[in-house]
Amino acid sequence: MRYLLTILTFSLLFMGCADKNAFSKFNMQPDQELSAASLQGTKIKMGENVEGIFSAIYLNKVYPNVYTVNEYFYVYLYLKDKKEMHDSNTLNDIKLTLKLNGKIPLKIKKLDSKNQFSHLASVSSEWRRYYLIAFEREEKSEINLVLETDQSSSDALTYQKDEE
Repeated sequence: MRYLLTILTFSLLFMGCADKNAFSKFNMQPDQELSAASLQGTKIKMGENVEGIFSAIYLNKVYPNVYTVNEYFYVYLYLKDKKEMHDSNTLNDIKLTLKLNGKIPLKIKKLDSKNQFSHLASVSSEWRRYYLIAFEREEKSEINLVLETDQSSSDALTYQKDEE
């Protein structure tokens, strides 16, 4: 009984002295908070099989003063098969296409795993592909981003635009 009382006393003493807790590790910069709110992801499926993971951050929400002319997304994806994003300005036979409300991108820029947007995503790895993608400005207040391959498709990532 005496040992139990001693252990309980020291336990209460140590727990009462802690000035840091798990929430002290969640200090985020404002752009990281906005990107966490804007981050969406989905699985890329072919039938019942999962072929990869597709995630996107709507940069117009994160940096509204920088990205004003077009719709910009920071996209990162993992696919079981090595495929690159299809750029309609180049001739290749890879069938991996991203569409915003059914329209193809204006510009696709492949990024390294360590890039200017890495701090916005909680995960960074060598086996994912990272892209900065620009689409023509959409007038609709709701926009849908879909990734399609030659045989599969992701669910739509739906974003609400700010009213201007």
